Amino acid sequence: MINLLQQIKHRRLALKLKQNDMLMRIGISRQQYQRLEAKGNPRLDTLELIAKGLNSDVMLIPKEKLTAVLTVLETDDHDTSLLHKQPTYADEQKKLSDDPWKGLLEDKDGDEDDNGN
Repeated sequence: MINLLQQIKHRRLALKLKQNDMLMRIGISRQQYQRLEAKGNPRLDTLELIAKGLNSDVMLIPKEKLTAVLTVLETDDHDTSLLHKQPTYADEQKKLSDDPWKGLLEDKDGDEDDNGN
């Protein structure tokens, strides 16, 4: 597994950012940022600032969940089915074909109907 500083550098490169770009994104000069990536020991607030500048978050992951998190991170970014599945048009059509009357007679406000039901 790569260390935190390597992860920061990989993320910056994945975003096609140069070290100079970090000045505009988080207010850290190229020299400061270069030193941090190379051998830095950032404070937590600096680390959070860098993460924000790299469109990321700092997170504490319990060891028992680490394998699951790494599996999700290693999947293709376009495959979000592991995280959540958005209903497709075909899914919606299948629901309608199963029960075409579903929802038509329900009161949207949840109030009782005219008969007190």
